[in-house]
Order: sequence, then structure tokens, then C-alpha cells
Amino acid sequence: MPALEQFFGTWALDPWALALVLAAALLYGTGLVRARAAGIRWPLWRVLSFYLLGLGSFAWISFGFLGTYSSDLRWAFSVRLALLLFVVPILLSLGLPLGLTQAAIANPSLRRRLSVLGRWPMKFFGNAVIAPLVGLLLFSAMLTPLAGVARLSPLAEGMLSVGIPLLGLLLVLPITEAGTRTSTSLLMLQFVFAFIELLADAIPGILLRLNSAVLDGAADVTGARPAWFPNPLRDQQLAGDWLWFICEAADLPIIILLFVRFSRTDKGERKELDEMSDDEMDALNEAHLRQRG
Repeated sequence: MPALEQFFGTWALDPWALALVLAAALLYGTGLVRARAAGIRWPLWRVLSFYLLGLGSFAWISFGFLGTYSSDLRWAFSVRLALLLFVVPILLSLGLPLGLTQAAIANPSLRRRLSVLGRWPMKFFGNAVIAPLVGLLLFSAMLTPLAGVARLSPLAEGMLSVGIPLLGLLLVLPITEAGTRTSTSLLMLQFVFAFIELLADAIPGILLRLNSAVLDGAADVTGARPAWFPNPLRDQQLAGDWLWFICEAADLPIIILLFVRFSRTDKGERKELDEMSDDEMDALNEAHLRQRG
């Protein structure tokens, strides 16, 4: 493993990641300006969360040690992808980019059209089944030669730098954005799949750690290399260790967010029921019995 000063002092420019940082910063800044023009002041802590925590963590991952050595080290490649999929989207979502977009659009007709267009993707990626499958399929590719091809291809590396955090946002935003309504029964189902994901995400990391053969088929790094560079098998084992740890740890915030959202949704549903009259409750019970029978 590298020394701390080398880990935190290694930097290299990734043009793909730089383009995404500039585009995201510009779009979010434009939304802030338009929201203020509409009389809406966005909370400062959400702005700082988006720029400093979200884009800041993305820049550190992409331009720092993990991005610099991603093509040479299997564990750096695995850690970078896991952080881009799980950690960066959660930090970006604290800025509520969808809520800011709605606040920045002054035209009600355009706001409704965009809401309709975004409803299907939000519903699809917010499905409780999708997130476990995405994580399992993505990191199961680490067990195949596809991982070696993606790691050693500059084009594939660049596409992953842009595509993985955007995919993570699609999985996280339906949970974090308050505008996406759901029911307590659906949230309970999401709890179940969140725990399934907690177990399933560990499988690729465990298999990488326990396997005695190098699975990605990539050749060892040639030429001069630092003394701390691991051999290919040890490199794969470290990738499995880190992948297992990050995937398990990253699922905990999702479970916490689901619990918070469940509490708020349950409180809202109980308030609606308390405000209903006896006649409305009788009609609701009759409709429910008809559906059951």
C-alpha cells in the first residue's frame, strides 16, 4: 500500500471528469440564479453539500490517487467505481438537484411537461428491485475479463467516470427527493430489497478476495513501478476487500434515508386518515373490501 503522503499527494487531470464537474457546476449555478429570480432562496447548506461534498468528492476521486492509478491497480479501479456509484451520488443528492430544477423553471406548463417526462425514469430506477440488480451486475463484471478491458481502455475509463455517478444519481434521487410520492407499503418493500442489496453487494467482493486465480486476464504492469505495488493476485485480493467494505458501508445511508422517508410518509398518511369524515372512511373501507373480494 502507498504511504499517506503519496496517497494524498498524487494528482492527475482526467478530462472526462473535468468536463462533468464544469457542466454540473454550471447547471446547478444556473438553477440557483433562476430560483433566486423567482423569489426562492435555496438553503446554503444544500449548495455547499452539492459543490463541496458532491463535486468535491468526485474531483478528489477522479483527479487524485484513485483516478491516477486506476488503470494500473485493480484495487484503485474497484474503489473508484464503488465510490462513484454509491458515495458521490448520495452527497450530490443532498443539494436536491431535481427540486432546484423545478424551482428554477418559471413556466408552469414547461414544469409539468418535464415532470411527466421524468416520471417514468424516476419510477423505473426508483423500483426497489433495480438498485440491487445494478450493483450486483456492475461489480460481478469484476470477476470477468471485462474488468481488465475497461480498466486498460482510456475510452472505457472516461465513459465510466461520467456514466457511473449519473447512474448512481438515478438510483438515489427517487429516495432523496421529497417530490417523489410513495406509500408506506411500497417503502416496506424497498426496505426488504435494501437488506437484500446489503447481502448481494458483498458477493463480488468476497469472490474476488477468496479466488486464487487472477480473474480479469489483464497483464501485470510493465516497466518501473513503486516498491509498494502488489503482485496481481494480491492486487485482486485488495480489490475484493475494499469492494466488500465500501458496498456494505454505502448501503447503510440508503437504509437510513428509507427509514426517514417511511416515518414522514406514515405520519402524512395518518394525518390524512385523521382528517377524513366517518362517511369518507366508510367509503374507503367499502372500496378496499371490493378490491379484496
